[in-house]
Amino acid sequence: MARPIVGIIGNSYLLHDQYPAHAGGSHNSEAVAEVAGCMPLLIPADPRFLSVEELLETCDGFLLTGGRPNVHPEEYGEAETAAHGSFDRARDAIVLPLVRACVERGQPFFGICRGFQEVNVAMGGTLYPEIRDLPGRMNHRMPPDGTLEEKFSLRHRVEFTAGGVFHDLFGTTEVMTNSLHGQGIKHAGQRIVIEGYAQDGTPEAIRVDAAAGFTLSVQWHPEWDAGNDPVSRPLFSAFGDAVRAWAKQIPYQKSA
Repeated sequence: MARPIVGIIGNSYLLHDQYPAHAGGSHNSEAVAEVAGCMPLLIPADPRFLSVEELLETCDGFLLTGGRPNVHPEEYGEAETAAHGSFDRARDAIVLPLVRACVERGQPFFGICRGFQEVNVAMGGTLYPEIRDLPGRMNHRMPPDGTLEEKFSLRHRVEFTAGGVFHDLFGTTEVMTNSLHGQGIKHAGQRIVIEGYAQDGTPEAIRVDAAAGFTLSVQWHPEWDAGNDPVSRPLFSAFGDAVRAWAKQIPYQKSA
């Protein structure tokens, strides 16, 4: 039997500083295939090549990946500054309406890092351009030096709302996570429920309230070593279950 399809949102890159390409980290595909148990399909997130409607009909669920470009601040009513970094307006044009359509349809998506931020913006929320510049906040960015293992190492705690969806999923109200992001939630969007915070108050885990499908999103990177990490595996397993339920048109069963 064919596995359900998870569309993995790709990012635009210039290979060797001159060759345009769409790409996605292999850890995303590995987590989708080996932990979620679905077929990964890399999506060139650009409205020149595809539409949201086509994606909804082709894929059973979506992984909204991390990436270096940020959501453009015009998408949440603010002016661009140097602190906002680089952008991918083509990805904005696909993913933001895709999130809203999935919420309406009950189609599952899982947001990671930039994907976490996209979900908040899609629902009307705003972002801080640089978390480390805020009083009392730590530097959540990826360490500039070291091996990949060192860059993705566990760096801070995330505490969850007691009795919430994440608490139920992990069986605990506190986990350790990696941290590789510069931006973060400023104001939560409509129906965005923040269920997890880092110890400095930075939002780290969200869901969309009263959504029929799987809408969990996290600010950290659970795709790293997802098969072995005790925090990553439950997230991708639950996402895979939701995608299979959608593919079979079975109502998704969630805890809250």
